[in-house]
Amino acid sequence: MTKYRDTPQDKRESLSEPGNSDTGSQMEESQSVFHLRLFITGRTSRSQRAVRNIQEICEQHLPDHYELEVIDVSQQPEKTREYQILAIPTLLKELPLPLRKVVGDLSETEKVLEGLDIRAHGESH
Repeated sequence: MTKYRDTPQDKRESLSEPGNSDTGSQMEESQSVFHLRLFITGRTSRSQRAVRNIQEICEQHLPDHYELEVIDVSQQPEKTREYQILAIPTLLKELPLPLRKVVGDLSETEKVLEGLDIRAHGESH
């Protein structure tokens, strides 16, 4: 259930598919769908690097278990207020709870995984 969407306008459509709702706390983290929003500014190199980095991280650590929405705040500045975004680029994890934010170009994979509370494959705790 991997979905990637770039939102150029003030269009918000649901990314969930019918029949794919969580059935409670019995789902393991590996089966949870991560709802992520990446806030960028235009087509700057830093913004594009953040997009590439989060796509790679998600494909490697959350294959088929994430939904990513990229929001260009130069086209939708109201989103920074709506989601309380103070720096760009910022990655917002809405689900599974707790809500988490990671700021920067997301180039340090381990810090991104830690910030999003995602365990790396093969890591044991």
